[in-house]
Amino acid sequence: MRFVVLTVFRLLVFAALAQGQTFTVLYDFTGGSDGGHPYAGVIQDSSGKLYGTAEFGGSSPYYGVVFELNTAGKETVLHSFAGNPDGEYPFTPLVRDNKGNLYGTTSEGGSSSYGAVFRIDGAGHETVLHSFTGRNDGCYPMQGLVRDTAGNLYGTASFCGFFGYGTIFKIDRAGTFTVLHAFTDGSPDGAGPYYGHLTMDRSGNLYGVTGGGGNSNYGVLYELSRKGTFTMLHGFAGRRADGCYPLGSVARDKAGNLYGTTNSCGSNDRGIIWEVSKAGKETILHHFAYLPSDGCDPGGGVTLDSEGNLYGVTLGCGANYGGALYQLSPDRTLTLLHSFDSPDGGGLDGEVWRTKKGEVFGTGYCCGPSDYGTVWSYVP
Repeated sequence: MRFVVLTVFRLLVFAALAQGQTFTVLYDFTGGSDGGHPYAGVIQDSSGKLYGTAEFGGSSPYYGVVFELNTAGKETVLHSFAGNPDGEYPFTPLVRDNKGNLYGTTSEGGSSSYGAVFRIDGAGHETVLHSFTGRNDGCYPMQGLVRDTAGNLYGTASFCGFFGYGTIFKIDRAGTFTVLHAFTDGSPDGAGPYYGHLTMDRSGNLYGVTGGGGNSNYGVLYELSRKGTFTMLHGFAGRRADGCYPLGSVARDKAGNLYGTTNSCGSNDRGIIWEVSKAGKETILHHFAYLPSDGCDPGGGVTLDSEGNLYGVTLGCGANYGGALYQLSPDRTLTLLHSFDSPDGGGLDGEVWRTKKGEVFGTGYCCGPSDYGTVWSYVP
């Protein structure tokens, strides 16, 4: 079956409330050689180009792509995944170094079909840095990577490992793969990290969440110190008193406080936005509700600006019940910046990218004219 790349640059301007914001669909995926179902959001370079992954499409056998989108809305496929020994089905965010190399993970594929870590250089050449074996190294990595100033990469595998509940790993500049932690489930540990990526502070300590494990098996927030010490910072209690099933990335402010979301539980059982202080105290900043004036079921974590505002997307609710882009101010006021409908994109589980000028970029996993997802921007 022959697929033809169709590049569509469409502007959809909305008079969003009284503030005159502009929401723009930058690209509609067709599900062909251009890719389809961009799950994880995008990153941006200094020239304004966007980079991301799409889980589906590309060249036969249609195992997904890494793409670039320029400022005119033209898409370029940098790599089409081929399965084994290559990767397949990428749905995690990318990280980029100062030479223009892109790094990421695929949930499957690689030489053992358990997933892979890859690098794509500026010329579009791919190198598989590690193929997961499904043994102690882990399998099915469903989170992206973080990179330190020395060029080392850190990430997680969602399953396998010594106890079967996933791992935290490091790949150094020489390509050596090291397991830093094997999740054990239960308390005081986690199980099954999903979506987003790890967060690193200036000292090299890593922070993340897992969808399971902890005191109540509703997931945990954790720290892995530079020396390899694992600490459960908060075990989510679920029910109405707390959130459950935290997914995606966490944000960290200059004081060391951490922020994120849970996909469910809370007072309305539609998820929460939480803060955990440096001292380990949790504060629930917002309980999502099943209302057109609110979002619900967040899955992508949050992004923090310099003024303390949090930004993210929800899978459901909003004015059209197709998901929403929101801002939570430091005084805990939640504002829906855009409510999604089918032409905009849907399936909002990725994190958002926010520039210093306040522009926000993201992806919709589904919907759009071809029903294979979109890349979008929001300008305040």
